[in-house]
Amino acid sequence: MFKTILILVLAAAVIGGAIGGWHLWRVARRNQAEMAPFQAQPVAYTGHLGKVLVIYYSWTGHTQDIAQRIAQRTGADVFRLQTQEPLSKAPWIYLTLKRQLSTQKYPARQHPLPDVSGYDVVFVGSPVWWYTAATPILQFLQEMDFKGKKVVPFSTQGSNYGTFFKDFSARAQNAQLLQGASFNNLPPKYDSAVDSKINAWLNALP
Repeated sequence: MFKTILILVLAAAVIGGAIGGWHLWRVARRNQAEMAPFQAQPVAYTGHLGKVLVIYYSWTGHTQDIAQRIAQRTGADVFRLQTQEPLSKAPWIYLTLKRQLSTQKYPARQHPLPDVSGYDVVFVGSPVWWYTAATPILQFLQEMDFKGKKVVPFSTQGSNYGTFFKDFSARAQNAQLLQGASFNNLPPKYDSAVDSKINAWLNALP
């Protein structure tokens, strides 16, 4: 009996590892295809967006990286959203985040809402959790009135942004939404290509 259980456990582990490896391979191939045009022909930033504010929440640093690159190009001011209680990075945090999403009880902000009145364009960035915006961003959107400002969402994720942009659009109060962009979490070899992708996106904004 014990031998049978052991075999079943080992088989499940092998199958799970194979499925995980297949998924990672597919993501890597998709990333390679998406970034190839930006690697082949670098794009410079030529846009003029006026006075810009970049608001973002970052858990592991990926969203912060994109936010800083946007700010460097546009000369933007930066506002980092933080929660009153830092979120744990323990494996079981994903169950906590899932519960926050299902109950819509999001973590409280640490700082007052930013004043967007003096800006022409406001970028809002978030990691994707469970195929939607991170719960601190959802809390922010519950409270924030953009008062007719141009708002540009951007996401960072492992491979799939899910319903991020749809959910963001539904919650961005009184925002004049412009075309957002999603950024997979990529290894350093793609840094130059990511820069070109950001530049092409920013150049296309009205």
